[in-house]
Amino acid sequence: MATVSLERVRKVYPNGHIGVDNASFDIADGELLVLVGPSGCGKTTLLRMIAGLEPITSGSLRIDGRTVNDIAPKDRDVAMVFQNYALYPHMTVAENLGFGLHLRGKRQDEIDRRVHEAAKWLELEHRLDARPAALSGGQRQRVALGRALVREPKVFLLDEPLSNLDARLRLSMRVEIARLHRQLGTTTIYVTHDQVEAMTLGERIVVFDGGKIQQIDTPMNLYHQPANLFVAGFLGSPAMNLLRGRLLPENGWHLSMPHASIPLRLSPQQEAALQTWNGSEVVLGVRPEDLQPTASNTAALEAKVEVIEPVGNEIFLNLRFGDKAIVSRVPPHDVSAPGSVLQLSITTDRQHFFDAESGTRIV
Repeated sequence: MATVSLERVRKVYPNGHIGVDNASFDIADGELLVLVGPSGCGKTTLLRMIAGLEPITSGSLRIDGRTVNDIAPKDRDVAMVFQNYALYPHMTVAENLGFGLHLRGKRQDEIDRRVHEAAKWLELEHRLDARPAALSGGQRQRVALGRALVREPKVFLLDEPLSNLDARLRLSMRVEIARLHRQLGTTTIYVTHDQVEAMTLGERIVVFDGGKIQQIDTPMNLYHQPANLFVAGFLGSPAMNLLRGRLLPENGWHLSMPHASIPLRLSPQQEAALQTWNGSEVVLGVRPEDLQPTASNTAALEAKVEVIEPVGNEIFLNLRFGDKAIVSRVPPHDVSAPGSVLQLSITTDRQHFFDAESGTRIV
């Protein structure tokens, strides 16, 4: 196991494109850290720099206190699991699992021991003689994980390892990866574009966009205290409702929008933070679960029901508020039909306010 430390790590391509811009963070010994962001944001580039597959333009990368910027990938003691599995089709499961150990000159009895241990962890003991073509997608992914496990590296690097699986397999493999990490305690860096994977797997999450770190925190802190509009809109399913308007204190605080004025019930902390924003453009963020049908005398806004999505234990109400599409998450009970108008309240202590220009959080 090992610590990993990045200090102002940059990747600049020959054409001037900045793939990663001044990434700085530390990963604790045994931590599972997730890098999450949309396609093209730089998260896989950063993972490949940690693996040594992509040269670092500037900055410092240390593994267990040793600077490894110019160290060859094979000498960094890391193991990477790729999105496409990268299994050898002519080899059996056992041969695929042990191939890297053969290259490192390990004794056959040591290889056999590690292969059988990994196969037991991953429930592949009965498939050791099979070739990849005879395996399911989930089994192939477990072989790819096992090939990294047998190396017993200091750091695991996982690059979107579940993206080729169907929804049910992704769920079971998420549980499997979490279980293995808990058992082995190996420092792990996991890259994904799936915010649900990030929230359920990561002890901490690094949110990336445009090559830059937007926020680093625990999953629930990111959800409840997003640092900016990108994080607020990216994490959460359905996404946070974002309403832009001018903050006015007429007869109590209001968010003045082109088609409506939303009365705001503010906590003392919110009111204090917003005093200097009188007359300014802000964005009000409300999670779907904090936008609830209510009696008209407590309503902040009214919206028309467009689409109802029952998903079992809850219902998503897709609503139209002026020219804005918004979503309310409600319990699975009788709801108004499409086309009806609902009065909606906003949970006071769960409102989020952002600077409309910079996108940074106000309170």
